[in-house]
Amino acid sequence: MTKTALITGITGQDGSYLAELLLSKGYRVFGLRRRTSVPIMDNIEHIKNEIEFIEGDLLDLGSLIQAVRLSNPDEVYNLAAQSFVGTSWEQPVLTGQVTGIGVTNMLEAVRLTKPEAKFYQASSSEMFGKVVETPQKETTPFYPRSPYGVAKVYGHWITVNYRESFNMFACSGILFNHESPRRGVEFVTRKVTDAVARIKLGMQKELRMGNLDAKRDWGFAGDYVKAMYLMLQQEKPDDYVISTGEMHTVHELVEIAFGHVGLRWQDYVVIDPKFVRPAEVDLLLGDCTKAKNKLGWELEVGFEQLVTMMVESDLNRISKLKV
Repeated sequence: MTKTALITGITGQDGSYLAELLLSKGYRVFGLRRRTSVPIMDNIEHIKNEIEFIEGDLLDLGSLIQAVRLSNPDEVYNLAAQSFVGTSWEQPVLTGQVTGIGVTNMLEAVRLTKPEAKFYQASSSEMFGKVVETPQKETTPFYPRSPYGVAKVYGHWITVNYRESFNMFACSGILFNHESPRRGVEFVTRKVTDAVARIKLGMQKELRMGNLDAKRDWGFAGDYVKAMYLMLQQEKPDDYVISTGEMHTVHELVEIAFGHVGLRWQDYVVIDPKFVRPAEVDLLLGDCTKAKNKLGWELEVGFEQLVTMMVESDLNRISKLKV
């Protein structure tokens, strides 16, 4: 029998890779789409005709209830959020409403309409923030350092509460940084690869950066959505850290990206205090042992391969724009 999934945030990086994965497994895929004047479909342009779209918003419970009724899903993947840490400092209230309260709205819609559906919540390594132990695992206490991180902690714990209070199959994936050519250009990895491509093609002269010493655990989004899927195939709901277990600095990212196109990063990178966070998260490193052992999840794309893949994609895209 064909399984059905409802994905919020389907036009984003993770939503697009997850939709591809589920379609390849024969799922009927519904996507919740927030109305915009100009539809943002770049990430799913190649599969949009295979997706059934429902208009809705995480801040509008009625629209979410309707979305669950219409899709009648076996699985719900809540990937929608205000997902950029920098913007969360500019719009802390909106971030709290969408990234935090929005999770409650989605859980309520499922509880009231299709309580037997399996639910996935996109939690974040930013919840660990000022880390109290390294590496971070499922039992590591949270210490968020941004409105985004705080909102994600709320979303995580409300998911746990619905699981324990209403016996819902509700999981959280605590995903560490995961990137791809579909990542928004405001995120540091894509900011770097986009700039490298533009500089190589003579369309930009410099790249302004903040803290090059910040350390992150970066993986490939295409690998990480497989973990989301595997979580909802288990007999019992649980929470899992999804990471590479390797840490790299922003400096390494910059060096690999510029090196891939034969340029010295020192000739183009300018440190700008404007890009330093009010409260910096110095390092994040995940321990994904539980996910590997219980889910059988495996990584396929390494850090250097990820960075060069993104540079090549941006070179290809910007070359076409230049014509």
